[in-house]
Amino acid sequence: MPHPARLAALQAIQQRQPLACEATPPLAKIWASDVFTLGRMKNALPKEAYKAVRKVIRDGGKLDLDVADVVAQAMKDWAVAQGAHYYAHVFYPLTNSTAEKHDGFISPQGDGDAIHEFSGKLLVQGEPDGSSFPNGGIRSTFEARGYTAWDITSPAYLMRTPNGVTLCIPTVFVSWTGEALDKKTPLLRSNAAMNRQAQRLLRILGNQEVAPVNSSCGAEQEYFLVDTQFATLRPDLLLAGRTLFGAPSPKGQQFDDHYFGAIPERVQVFMQDVEQQLYRLGIPAKTRHNEVAPGQFEIAPVHEAANVATDHQQLIMTVLKGTAKRHGFTCLLHEKPFAGINGSGKHVNWSVGNSTQGNLLDPGHTPHDNLQFLLFCAAVIRGVHRNGPLLRAVVATAGNDHRLGANEAPPAIISVYLGQQLEQVFQQIQRGEATGSASGGVMRLGVDTLPEFPKDAGDRNRTSPFAFTGNRFEFRAVGSGQSVAGPLVAMNTVLADSLEWISDRLEAEMASGQTLEQAAAAVLKQVMDLHGAAVFGGDGYSDAWHREATEQRGLENLRNTAEALPVLRRDDVRELFQRQAVISPVELESRYEVYGEQYVLAIEVEARVALSMVRTQISPAVDKQISSLARSLQQQHALGLQPDQRRLHQLSELQQQMEEHSLALEGELDQLHHGDTAASMHECAQVILPRLAQLREAVDGLEARVDDDRWPLPSYREMLFVR
Repeated sequence: MPHPARLAALQAIQQRQPLACEATPPLAKIWASDVFTLGRMKNALPKEAYKAVRKVIRDGGKLDLDVADVVAQAMKDWAVAQGAHYYAHVFYPLTNSTAEKHDGFISPQGDGDAIHEFSGKLLVQGEPDGSSFPNGGIRSTFEARGYTAWDITSPAYLMRTPNGVTLCIPTVFVSWTGEALDKKTPLLRSNAAMNRQAQRLLRILGNQEVAPVNSSCGAEQEYFLVDTQFATLRPDLLLAGRTLFGAPSPKGQQFDDHYFGAIPERVQVFMQDVEQQLYRLGIPAKTRHNEVAPGQFEIAPVHEAANVATDHQQLIMTVLKGTAKRHGFTCLLHEKPFAGINGSGKHVNWSVGNSTQGNLLDPGHTPHDNLQFLLFCAAVIRGVHRNGPLLRAVVATAGNDHRLGANEAPPAIISVYLGQQLEQVFQQIQRGEATGSASGGVMRLGVDTLPEFPKDAGDRNRTSPFAFTGNRFEFRAVGSGQSVAGPLVAMNTVLADSLEWISDRLEAEMASGQTLEQAAAAVLKQVMDLHGAAVFGGDGYSDAWHREATEQRGLENLRNTAEALPVLRRDDVRELFQRQAVISPVELESRYEVYGEQYVLAIEVEARVALSMVRTQISPAVDKQISSLARSLQQQHALGLQPDQRRLHQLSELQQQMEEHSLALEGELDQLHHGDTAASMHECAQVILPRLAQLREAVDGLEARVDDDRWPLPSYREMLFVR
């Protein structure tokens, strides 16, 4: 019989029924119904105002305040007609979360009445507190002024709750002194930098008409669902996002029976609810399925422009967590909520393209003679090789450290996988001439009733952190709880830098009398000679690769956040972002300080939660177990029996280990060097985390030996398998 609290939770779950789900409305009826789309603008705005907005969205530039007034009036009228009385400037501080400042449309009048009012000035600019958000020293507590500014390229939308409707306006967030305090501002700058360099190269290639180039993103979001009845009994899940203790379930993921299995009814109802909300917000959720670990799932949208996709990704996380509560679930976005089974990532599928040349990372059927593709792909190879440590740094968090390099996610060594076809093409280039491309052929299954279908020219490699997957690259090292903005900023910036380098060399070669084709061949060979070490198509999990990568190829293995984040302080990284006008040295240093502090705080919270659980929940249960067992042994001895005391000795030994590690952890927490980011990160990585692992080993051993009716924490078996 389980502990009374767990028993009550189990009984409540058994009585729970899936929420009643209304029939799914036709997609045409609900799609983007809560978004102030360009179509709605066109219907609501005067013709010239709409043209001005469309031009700014397409080509950039500033929107006249008079036009902003017209847009604000139309946006307000639409929102109020949908039941909104408030609007919010939505922004994305350096916390991986979303922030909102809500203001009412209400405007009291002199005659005692009140009206709805919204001006272009209020649409364009807001003023939240600029010092209370993490800023890495850019703003002191007494320097509070900060601004939000409307991002016209990301559409406004309505957020509906049971208590009302709010008009949400995506914005950037900057300090009074002009530095970016958010994730959106550098993303917009990085896309502008990439656009400048991409257009330059496309014109060198002879293109006369070149539309603005944009990056695209499709992020595959993994998550866990745990019944709220269980989650509320786990202080570690509630406060740290992951289980700090927990003996493994006899059955985990070893049968591979959860991956792509039948979705449980209650979970599918939840998923359908999520998708309907996302469709109303214009978010193209496309794929849903069970993931590898029990209790783990995935949702993936269609690719969108990177800036909009980033905003939508934040909304997906918000909707997942909010909807889960209504269905009696807790949605876990931590990268490693359960030990011993797979954690969660967020694979970021990234490409670049425009309306005139199309997808610039599409190799076509004969990539060996697709000069445009080869040059852009070579720019990626060069960028990853030169900036692999930066790409590792932008996915460095306390949670993600648990999965990177753990044979369930890509290694911390950043390499590029091209696939057999492209790897052969670039090997030919390195030898001096690209003569052909392997074809995929046709897949024949040997059964007449089964269709024949084209076979891809190359396999996929799930062990690669940066893999080419047909017409895009998949950055597989991003953590499930992260904003995708940071990785996109890094990818756009390193691509821009490499495109600039390639353009410079093409122009120099052509100025010396080379044809475009000759110049391109020389530059491509130079890229592979200098940067081909980043290309790897083998098993990224193997020890042999780790040795080869570090000892022979010179690639860095930054195993944890304490090792990776200092990359942001390197001169070459500072110069890269400054050269491309993406992040200033002051902004970059602030990000190092903020992310370092978040790493330390996350681990400190875990340690303090662990100590609290040991003192208030685990120790009392163990004491009761030992006392009961000792009494039983005494009674057996009094009856002249020879009791087996091994269980008591095991419990006592584990209890002593738990107490020793708890006392040591308390002392180590007191010695954390707050204020010295590098020292604090080092202590967390080298002292606090190993101590937590030792404490966990003792506690998990106790869980396996304490009677079920005394153990207060829901078990892995219950949390992962009870739906």
